[in-house]
Amino acid sequence: MTNRRLWLIDAGYMYRGQSYYSRDYSIDYVKLRNKLEVEGPLWRAYYLNSVPNPTPDSQIAFYNWMRSAPPQGPKIITKLYELRTSEINELYCEQCRRKVAITCPNDRTHRLSREQQKGVDVGLATLALIHIENYDTLILSSGDSDLLDAIEFITEKNKRFELLVFKNGVSTDLQCRADRIYWIDEFAPEVARDNRPLPGSN
Repeated sequence: MTNRRLWLIDAGYMYRGQSYYSRDYSIDYVKLRNKLEVEGPLWRAYYLNSVPNPTPDSQIAFYNWMRSAPPQGPKIITKLYELRTSEINELYCEQCRRKVAITCPNDRTHRLSREQQKGVDVGLATLALIHIENYDTLILSSGDSDLLDAIEFITEKNKRFELLVFKNGVSTDLQCRADRIYWIDEFAPEVARDNRPLPGSN
């Protein structure tokens, strides 16, 4: 009996998860893919992220490495979205029930902005749905409850749903619907990246 598996990775979630686990910790995606494939090959894997424009050379080298086939890289398709910056000058105060002005404590004339990841959640849900006839198991590396509707849809179509996540920051709505959860914290040293530079990054 075959079990075609699709792995979808939210880069922002994985980056935050690494930081919560340990400030100096970083995943080696070749090792992580190999860990997953102990139980059989993956049909396909996607890594979704929002990136600044222009994208730094170090990030471009990393995405090239991610797409590289073994033994050099993990052979993961990257889908990149624009990281959007929006200006902010006020926030909503729940106690006052109104918007209040905010300023930089160093200089009131400084421009304040916030970077927002756009497109990743929609991209993850879209990939899960458009490939629904091509896989038996969806493995998700994300903790976002915004994906709940898509997850409920695929599980109603008798697809198996698994999480590959850190213990911090995972929606309980996703946890209770998972057929299996791989907690990265429990095997993190096995899939840690060493300090050697990635191929092509120098």
